[in-house]
Amino acid sequence: MTWINNLYETYEKNLSRVGVIEQKGNQEYTLMPIAHTTQTAHIEVSITENGEFHSARVLDKIITLIPATESSSSRSGSKIAPYLLHDKLSYVAGDLVEFGGGEKEKKQFSAYIEQLKDWAESSSSHPKIKTIYRYVSGKNLIKDLVQEGILITDNGNLVIKWNKSFDEKFGSKPELFSKVTGDVTSAFVRFNVYSAQNEQVEIWNDKNVHNSFVEFYLKTLSGNDYCFVTGKYEPITERHANKIRNSADKAKLISSNDKNEFTFRGRFDKSIEAASISYEVSQKAHNALKWLINRQGKIVNERLFLVWGNEDLDIIAPDLDTISIIPRENIKKNETNTLKGFANEVSKAIDGYKSDLNTRAEVNILILDAATQGRMSVQYYKSIDKGLYLDRIKNWHQSCVWKHDYRKDENKEILSFYGAPSTKDIVLAAYGKKANEKVVKSTMERLLPCIIENRNIPQDIVRSVVYRASNPQTMDNWEWRKTLSIACALLNHKEGIGVSLNKESKDRNYLFGRLLAVAYQIEKWAQSVQKEYRETNAERYMVSFSNKPQRTWKVIHDNLLPYKARLGGRATKLYDLVIEITDQFEEEDFNDKPLDGKYLLGFSSQVMDLDKRKHKDDEGVDLNENIRS
Repeated sequence: MTWINNLYETYEKNLSRVGVIEQKGNQEYTLMPIAHTTQTAHIEVSITENGEFHSARVLDKIITLIPATESSSSRSGSKIAPYLLHDKLSYVAGDLVEFGGGEKEKKQFSAYIEQLKDWAESSSSHPKIKTIYRYVSGKNLIKDLVQEGILITDNGNLVIKWNKSFDEKFGSKPELFSKVTGDVTSAFVRFNVYSAQNEQVEIWNDKNVHNSFVEFYLKTLSGNDYCFVTGKYEPITERHANKIRNSADKAKLISSNDKNEFTFRGRFDKSIEAASISYEVSQKAHNALKWLINRQGKIVNERLFLVWGNEDLDIIAPDLDTISIIPRENIKKNETNTLKGFANEVSKAIDGYKSDLNTRAEVNILILDAATQGRMSVQYYKSIDKGLYLDRIKNWHQSCVWKHDYRKDENKEILSFYGAPSTKDIVLAAYGKKANEKVVKSTMERLLPCIIENRNIPQDIVRSVVYRASNPQTMDNWEWRKTLSIACALLNHKEGIGVSLNKESKDRNYLFGRLLAVAYQIEKWAQSVQKEYRETNAERYMVSFSNKPQRTWKVIHDNLLPYKARLGGRATKLYDLVIEITDQFEEEDFNDKPLDGKYLLGFSSQVMDLDKRKHKDDEGVDLNENIRS
């Protein structure tokens, strides 16, 4: 129950935001009051303060906050369970029977108007509710909508579906028929109160109306029992919220309506014995979760990744790459374009979140996914001390580090950076950009404990990235360069060798990688002189080199002779470097034993070291130019 308790506490600490409309991109959202939900509205009907019809309009499927009971929130099929104020046309139109409606519509309206009457006449009522009740009880809604041209009748009956025969009879099709799937009686109607004298807050955004319904509805609840979350004796619910990830999401986190299978039977006689949660706690926890998802959640192929602080909601997410946590204005500073510069910027960015640390400051990490359309599960949950969490994030970005040049800014210019890749980029490096969506989200989930709990990166992921980085022929050059830098970051996290070239290392894997890098640069530079653009022998033979380095090195070395002749004296220093590296081998290490991933570290570090040297021919050609960008 820890995750529910933390969500409940998050709601309690943000009561001032309840009902306040916030915006993220083009999407509006709010921390919903309890006993409320959202529905897609198709028609808006405005009522005067005297309870008379004013106007109506068709909406473009607008999400609307509405009052809801336990029963209406979970209604399905033929069950009659009206919402308290806004609802489908078949519920709110008392005169639908006069226009062809049947016994079902009659029962729906009776249930609707009876509930609305109880609220309108209660001590918790609100003037706007009384106004709308006065209008709806007059049973003139269909007549008014027909007069407005929103609905159409044929021989005294309401046209509920449009067909081609109506084109000639009525002309153009009314807008509503294009907005609603199925019968127009399923169109959702929201009401509002219009005033010519006073500026009115829309009823769905009116906090006083929200509070009016909450106060009224809580008085109607019964069935007190022990709440597992608060420890208090309160009204318990067995009907928990859906629409968690979006307004069309039917999956529930807590459900106990499967009494014929194995949900709880066998251990418990009743579902409430398995999970006894009060209505108010369930509502607040689920509403806080929906709000946080809209505010800062990330959904990858239907799997939700959410990170929030219980004291301060905003916190660095563990799945980001290093450049994403550094303020944009600091990225292009000259002092930042070094390993030390990026490390300092990461420290400053993360330390900024430590200013409000206290004994109760925690960070919550929650991963949710739905196995079926109606059931959602908690895939991963961790509540961790905020200071410890930030230290581990910092450690990740300063240990799983390499130089990367695959990110672009808003002008599509390359942003080189030192640091850790994002978890999604690691997955794509391991399994390719066409990886199965289930593989992507499950691997991202497996990587989070490596960051948050300081665990080792799973070896199968590292092996896969290393294997793909050793196969440049299977991908475009930009993708290979990205895969190579990510492979080196993962290997560096494990080995701790560092980004800079280690000229003192005697490790055979590292030394063989350095040799391959020199061969790669000799051919690349020779190609730049002739303005040739093709794959180097070092890339072509990379797989063979990693499996049989001694034998393959002889082939690569022999193929360098034409390029040496082309470069002339300019190749002398590079050939001297080959001899220097070869001399560092122990005699028994220069063999055909397959190489491990450390050879990629030697290769990449040596390439970066050589790229720092300025080699220009007599005509001023920059031999450091990246030929295949």
